[in-house]
Amino acid sequence: MYKPFALKISPLQRLVSTDFFRFRYPFRPNLAFQSNLLAFSFRQFVSRSKFGGRVRCFSSFNSNMTITTLPSIKDGCLIVGDKVVLNAVPDNVVVSPVTHRAAFLGATASSSSSRHLFSVGILEHEFLCLYRFKMWWMIPRIGKSGSEVPVETQMLLLKVAEESALNDESSADQDTDRSYYILILPVLDGSFRATLQGTPQNELQLCAESGDVNVQTSKTLEAVFINSGDNPFELITNSMKVLEKVKGTFSCIDNKKIPSHLDLFGWCTWDAFYTDVNPQGIKEGLRSFLDGGVSPKFLIIDDGWQETVNEYRKEGEPDIEWIQFATRLSDIKENKKFRGSGSDDSLQELVHSIKEQYGLKYVYVWHALAGYWGGVLPSSESMKKYNPKIEYPIQSPGNVSNLTDVVVDILEKYGLGVIDPEKIYEFYNDLHGYLASIGIDGVKVDVQNIMETLGTGHGGRVSITRQYQEALEQSVVRNFKETNLICCMSHNSDSIYSSKKSAVARVSEDFMPREPTFQTLHVAAVAFNSLLLGEIVVPDWDMFHSKHETAEFHGAARALGGCAVYVSDKPGNHDFKILRKLVLPDGSVLRARHAGRPTRDCLFQDPVMDGKSILKIWNLNKLTGIVGVFNCQGAGQWPLMKVAQNEDTSKSTNLTITGSVRPNDVEFLEDVAGENWDGDCAVYAFNSGSLSKLKRKESVEVGLRTLECEIYTIAPIRVFGNDIHFAPIGSLDMYNSGGAIETLSHSMDLSQCTIKMRGRFCGRFGAYSSTKPSRCTVDLKEEEFTYESGSGLLRVKLEDGSISREIEFVC
Repeated sequence: MYKPFALKISPLQRLVSTDFFRFRYPFRPNLAFQSNLLAFSFRQFVSRSKFGGRVRCFSSFNSNMTITTLPSIKDGCLIVGDKVVLNAVPDNVVVSPVTHRAAFLGATASSSSSRHLFSVGILEHEFLCLYRFKMWWMIPRIGKSGSEVPVETQMLLLKVAEESALNDESSADQDTDRSYYILILPVLDGSFRATLQGTPQNELQLCAESGDVNVQTSKTLEAVFINSGDNPFELITNSMKVLEKVKGTFSCIDNKKIPSHLDLFGWCTWDAFYTDVNPQGIKEGLRSFLDGGVSPKFLIIDDGWQETVNEYRKEGEPDIEWIQFATRLSDIKENKKFRGSGSDDSLQELVHSIKEQYGLKYVYVWHALAGYWGGVLPSSESMKKYNPKIEYPIQSPGNVSNLTDVVVDILEKYGLGVIDPEKIYEFYNDLHGYLASIGIDGVKVDVQNIMETLGTGHGGRVSITRQYQEALEQSVVRNFKETNLICCMSHNSDSIYSSKKSAVARVSEDFMPREPTFQTLHVAAVAFNSLLLGEIVVPDWDMFHSKHETAEFHGAARALGGCAVYVSDKPGNHDFKILRKLVLPDGSVLRARHAGRPTRDCLFQDPVMDGKSILKIWNLNKLTGIVGVFNCQGAGQWPLMKVAQNEDTSKSTNLTITGSVRPNDVEFLEDVAGENWDGDCAVYAFNSGSLSKLKRKESVEVGLRTLECEIYTIAPIRVFGNDIHFAPIGSLDMYNSGGAIETLSHSMDLSQCTIKMRGRFCGRFGAYSSTKPSRCTVDLKEEEFTYESGSGLLRVKLEDGSISREIEFVC
């Protein structure tokens, strides 16, 4: 291990070492990560960023010093943390240090171009990657060599076992896990955007492109960020925080203001009505929720409310297939459905009346980043002030190498009405200003990646994306006074690394209720995509249907995803039993603290197509952990994945998969466990109602059929006075039981120990206790309780009434 030594530093060096490279783990409020730049000799140089004129400081290392964790190229090998990551690295590949552990990897060419494809070496390591299988969306892929890295890869995580662990079966245990993780992130380098891809010869290639033939370069030195560590979650978090500082083009989620709608149950009109949405249907839907006793508190009026024109639909002639995507926006105000014949039917009156009658707190509306699917109508008098013109998208070779999309196919043929980037803020400000004036609280903005195809003549794809993104965010904050914005169809790195204020974004393709083979893919994709996207936004796992054959599967996933919980039910078509496991009587939800992600032992397994791996997703509440177990096998297959001969996973085969759950599946559990925790936990299974007492490394087995799931609350056991072992589980009737608990305290009075909990409790409250309490009170009123001496499970049935409660046990 390298040991620091004393050296003289300048004020600038001291600033860099203390402020510039100090980062916090979002899960560990008491643990700071600081790059120890004082541990080596370095020189500083300052460069001026192209965007915003920001000054950046970098460190270069004294060539006489050896720091084994620093990525470097030696004898044609890229070495990271004493591990050979790439072999046969070409001479034109260069490494530029960023911290003592991280570096940029780039390459130089003999001539300038708007698109470069550089080989960076041979990759032969186990990996997880996230890649865009179509222009809008990412999915994961697992592999073992460079040949399996797909085109448009935007994150690559390698797992390298320590030599001593290669033949040690115990290393599979998370506590003795000796794996080392290497993160390879293609990012933005000035006007160029980078991705990774493999070749049949196991070469890993770096693709750098501007999206404008007039924007060229012969080198890209900061295109790929490389970092390493022994915890994959800390590694990704810390890497994004380093990039946030170094690049300065985006903000991590910790530095963004979170919209309040996320903690409330919602309804989206899309699947209920599609573009036929109208005031009467919205009122009917809200009334049917109210009649069932579960009312949404936020509403998204999706596509169908805007004034649009389709010039390619001719009366009396059949529609051209998919021609609806060539429809263009002709006015910022609502269409005639929402104007109606009387004032009661206007959008303004609708918003006012449904907020008053149904207790809605937030109403959002949908629009596309370019205005509508086909942009705006240049011939419209209302649109002329924004200088729009018809432009034709140009897709990158990477996009057309994977799945093409009908939206882009149509727009390539019929064009898109593009607002002049210099006028885009004016457009958003007019649109959002009008919406705010009639009571709308925020917007869901769709079709965002389309901007990457419009870089020609606008400085390239990164430039035009950033102009639109910044204008959108500024307008939303100005007009809605909050960051009330949901981004969608925005999975390109152009958007990801240009997000400064946007705090919520969809993390998967749509929930598709009529596609039985897509349900397992949806849940797996949102969990894996949240590894990256969850560092920048609160992931939106999309709506689902409460009355659907997969409702429990999707509902349980939302409960632990740290995401919004909203449905798109048709009026009168609800399953209130499912909804009551997600929504409290006051319309709020028990949202977990972070983005739900696969457990460490699931990261390098395929939970959809390998026929044996179960998917586990972990998260944290204030005082507990949560693990969801999902059988995603046998009901579908990843796009672009080859299926073995005679194997068809597109139809449900009802595979039964077994797996194990243990407290160690929850990362950073010690941060919510309190002081002097010895590792013991109460583990409560939601569906079976069973309670187990486990040490950190102990496990319970679970067997699930295809599209079945189980939710486990992992409650660290505290030791209080009189040697009382106690762990609150929370609201037993809610999927995320532990999310209900907000505080836990205890006090001693003579020989009695009083344990007090505050939280949002309803239905049945549960806890583990090593002894039977003598008394229980709820809001100072004594209540009966049951106690199972074998398991230690305490139960208290709560009367209907207030959600915010104080529960006490005297032991």
